[in-house]
Amino acid sequence: MNDLLRRALLDANLTEADVAERLGVNPKTVHRWLTGRVPYPRHRAKVAALLHTDETTLWPQTRQRRASPEPPTAEILAAYPHRWAVPRHVWQHHFESAQHEIGILAYASLFLAEDAGLVRTLAEKARTGVTVRLLLGNPDGPRIAERGTDEGVGDSLAAKIRNALVLYRPLFEIDGVELRLHDTVLYNSIYRSDNDLLVNPHAYGIPASQAPILHLRQTEANDIATTYAESFVRTWSDATRY
Repeated sequence: MNDLLRRALLDANLTEADVAERLGVNPKTVHRWLTGRVPYPRHRAKVAALLHTDETTLWPQTRQRRASPEPPTAEILAAYPHRWAVPRHVWQHHFESAQHEIGILAYASLFLAEDAGLVRTLAEKARTGVTVRLLLGNPDGPRIAERGTDEGVGDSLAAKIRNALVLYRPLFEIDGVELRLHDTVLYNSIYRSDNDLLVNPHAYGIPASQAPILHLRQTEANDIATTYAESFVRTWSDATRY
């Protein structure tokens, strides 16, 4: 999925059909670009001109190819100013694309738990053999109380976690789904789908929904995405089974 291109089209109020008509290509070709295929150079240039941007902004991997024959150590596929600004279809595609593993590390992730369609996607992926690991805050833990105080929401964070646990409950009966509770100071919420991670950095006194989201792709050992993946593993190892 090329979230950069999709977002640029949304900002320009253009549809796939609009782009296909202006470039003289089949709409299916534009759809393939949106799902991740890199266009030929002549098409990249035309799309960039249409969107009044540079082609390396829409396809960062082409910049890496020109700069060095070596592969990038990590790919930052997209950045969103706030978690709430991430379109729902990005979350949907993120989890639907998983073939091996889905991991969710957050305090509550109530916005996901309240989305019945996304919860259903998690269930469907688990039934096909994808490992689903949910790692939420312990609502009775002191770190959760501290975070609630820092955000100025008091006990409501613990209440959000309890609400999320209720909404996620249908998942717990499916083989391959495991939930653990942590009592750590989270610096980031992490939403993993195989080698793709949506990382939500936390900022003091700011709700996670207001903080940015980075879409990272793990390409090799010791890259940026690997650092966050290892953070997930460490938190999971210290957490308590629910």
